[in-house]
Amino acid sequence: MKTCYGMGILGFALLMLSPGCGSDGTSEAAKTSASLGCSDGTLDPSSTHIDLEHDGVSRSYELYVPPAYDGSTPVPVVLNFHGFTSSGLAQQENASMDETAAREGFIVVYPNGLDNSWNAGVCCGRSADTNVDDVGFARALIEDLGERGCIDTARVYATGMSNGGFLSHRLACEAADVIAAAAPVAAVLGIDETACNPARPIPIMQFNGTADPLVRYDGGGLEDSLSAQESIDGWIARDGCTGEPEVSYQNGAATCETVGDCEGGASVTLCSIEGAGHCWPGQPCRLGFAGEPTFDIDANEAMWGLFSTVKLP
Repeated sequence: MKTCYGMGILGFALLMLSPGCGSDGTSEAAKTSASLGCSDGTLDPSSTHIDLEHDGVSRSYELYVPPAYDGSTPVPVVLNFHGFTSSGLAQQENASMDETAAREGFIVVYPNGLDNSWNAGVCCGRSADTNVDDVGFARALIEDLGERGCIDTARVYATGMSNGGFLSHRLACEAADVIAAAAPVAAVLGIDETACNPARPIPIMQFNGTADPLVRYDGGGLEDSLSAQESIDGWIARDGCTGEPEVSYQNGAATCETVGDCEGGASVTLCSIEGAGHCWPGQPCRLGFAGEPTFDIDANEAMWGLFSTVKLP
């Protein structure tokens, strides 16, 4: 049985009924959240590499601007962070989010981590070892993009794969004033749970394969990381949710359960894919050792079903 609600593959009826959600982008609130680049930006519909400096270090990101972008209408932005040893260009190919962005009219940013890594807590590489300020980099990137192009600063979202998914969790904890919602893939919360104190209740959608050999569904991988359920339970508590999980999507091996009665109109969703590995749902698994892919749910469509209904208050 396949169950879908609302917009796209996962519109989430509970979210659509929540106060402040489901804006069509033409409200006064949307107008006041237009970035500086709406008046003098230089972006055109294209794929572009952009360099910027943060903390005295040269940083960069890959950018996809959809064909419908006109330079004067504020558009949403999705930050899509690559996994450890990967890159923005590789994530652009592996996640194939540009297709959804072209159809739905949002910008996708694929940031590049220092030495192909992110400081996301338990993982990984140079960025974690040297305590790189990747949360600050994400903030600087949003500001830089807002000056270059016409974005809706109330509709900036975070996702990512593996190490990048861990970072999107961290952004939800530490940058909920600029990130409207987060949808980590093949990841759990990687910083100390007591250090995660978001500025507001923030919608979360987390994707995990039960046969992931790296970020284990039941926990214990990557420096004894949380299980998928423990990670979600933490967000349920932080967002002040009081109800029971309800099935919001089911198709084949993929099941999503959502708790929707949370403070501030937030929701928390765990999408579990039975037998799936360390892969981006809906795309081929590009790491030979990472397990089996799943096509029973498309992560791009699913998370956009959430993102399209949410904006900063």
